[in-house]
Amino acid sequence: MRKSCFFIAALLAIGRLRAAEPNSAAQAWFARPLSLGECIDLALKQNSAILKGQSDLEAAYGVVVQTRAIAIPKLRATGNYEFNNALESFQLPPPAPPVAFQQEQNWSAGLRVVQSIYEGGRIRSSLKSAKLTKEQAIFDFKRVVADSLLEVRIACFDNLLAAQQIVVREASVKLLTRELEDTRRRFEAGTVPRFNVLRAEVELANAQPKLIRAKNDYRIAKNNLANLLGLDLPRNLWEDVPLQLSGRLEAEPYEIDLPAAIARALEKRPELGALRRAANLRLEEVNRARAGFWPSAQVFAGYGSRNSQFSSDLSRDVSGWNAGVQVSWDIFDGFLTKGKMQQTQALHNRAKFDVEDSMRRIELEVRTAHSQFIEAKEVLESQKKVVEQADEALRLANARAEAGTGTQLDVLSAQTALTEARSTQVQALHDYAVARARLERATGDSAPQTVVQK
Repeated sequence: MRKSCFFIAALLAIGRLRAAEPNSAAQAWFARPLSLGECIDLALKQNSAILKGQSDLEAAYGVVVQTRAIAIPKLRATGNYEFNNALESFQLPPPAPPVAFQQEQNWSAGLRVVQSIYEGGRIRSSLKSAKLTKEQAIFDFKRVVADSLLEVRIACFDNLLAAQQIVVREASVKLLTRELEDTRRRFEAGTVPRFNVLRAEVELANAQPKLIRAKNDYRIAKNNLANLLGLDLPRNLWEDVPLQLSGRLEAEPYEIDLPAAIARALEKRPELGALRRAANLRLEEVNRARAGFWPSAQVFAGYGSRNSQFSSDLSRDVSGWNAGVQVSWDIFDGFLTKGKMQQTQALHNRAKFDVEDSMRRIELEVRTAHSQFIEAKEVLESQKKVVEQADEALRLANARAEAGTGTQLDVLSAQTALTEARSTQVQALHDYAVARARLERATGDSAPQTVVQK
């Protein structure tokens, strides 16, 4: 928990520094390509979910201070002034004058220190609850940070995928354009029919929408990433966001043992830590409810002053120190305490069920993320040689067509196969990176890993 406190303090300091800077300063990030690490650092400073999590954490610290208040002495100041002309006097035997037991004007003032010394267990329970509340708030904030960083990492991978898909589609259009030009030259030379020219024009026309969609996907991906990074986009920016990432998608080796991953997740996941603290807090609520069966006692000491009751001169006062002990005990409260006990015990039982259900859910999440990672890894392995083979097939198809032993259909099919192979390989790299990021999040290892190479 000491490390967690340092972690939270650092993030809060970053948030305050960010609040002191205008968001326009962040626009300097548009001037150069960003790495994955720089995107994560920027998200820690400006991501809206993380900033709201910081506010929730600070609010929880306020609850901690309130919870501990029962164990801290209270200093109370009181004051009172009253005017009352409904006076009554007592007539002593003559010749003695009548005696008044109160004045028209009365005032009093005092200062008292009160300390609870016994509350039936409430004091100790409140101190434990304050500690548990603080720990729960830290776990909740760590969950927000982990989820936000996962979104940023996936958004970066989406940007790199979209950029690579544009390269693939542009290469396809370039190949088909060259094929169309070559076919037209052959048609003009009278070596191929008009049908071949029409077929090449159709293939090029079919490739254009895919390039347009790839560029649109890239624009959307950059807008999404800019939003996650908390960047204020210029209002006059309509089309392309000037946000670029350095590097490219790479598949670094990553081995993981499923039983060890599940054990690590059950130990490190912040959601589970927060639920366990919530269950302990419910138990402390049971203890505080049980305290209603017992008396409460406080000691006090102070200094007070009031006007004299035997003189109308308000400047004459009676002052002095006072101290004592006060005890209160609701011997019968109409079953109020019993009802609170039933309520808090039921809530405590539910909190324990929440922990058990969350453990099963987290184990399922780890198993699912592990299975998806294995799938992405196997797909990526199957695509290693496909691009090279498709490129060689296109070269052979062109050679056969030039020699007159192949057809235009062979060339176009080989070009389509090469494009699909390149697109599938890039998608497989993206899926591998995303599956790994989700698996690391599922196991509680939310520290960013470098899977994007410069």
